[in-house]
Amino acid sequence: MWNKRRQQGAPFKSTDSLIGHGGTLEGKVHCDTNLRIEGTFSGEIICSGIVTVGEEGTVRSSIRAEEIVIAGKVYGDVTVDRRLIMTGTGELHGNISAAALSITEGSLLNGSIAMQEQPTSEKAGEPKSNMKKDKAAKRSSKAEGTLEAG
Repeated sequence: MWNKRRQQGAPFKSTDSLIGHGGTLEGKVHCDTNLRIEGTFSGEIICSGIVTVGEEGTVRSSIRAEEIVIAGKVYGDVTVDRRLIMTGTGELHGNISAAALSITEGSLLNGSIAMQEQPTSEKAGEPKSNMKKDKAAKRSSKAEGTLEAG
């Protein structure tokens, strides 16, 4: 009887992790889900989802995540695979390593920034090696006095 209900329902979805307002946590956090911090955290955070530090949140930690949103205070270095977003109330006292960065007016940043190179987009259906060959062919045809279209 119980098994039938479990099979008929949707599969279990992962939930976000929350350190609520007024809560204090120390240690090391590894999570596959999104993490939201509205309280105080000290330690280390490694997350394969999005880490959000709310306006009332204070983090004294290094953070490594897919994406980070800072609306509160962070004291520590952050490493982001995709992008870091700092809202107008956000403060970061530490170094940044990110592929993309968005800083809203009013936010505070004390530290250095290292941008990771974003992968370049290729023309649809054309490998990079063919583009180099085409350019070389055009150069040689110009030297010979003829031009190729394309």
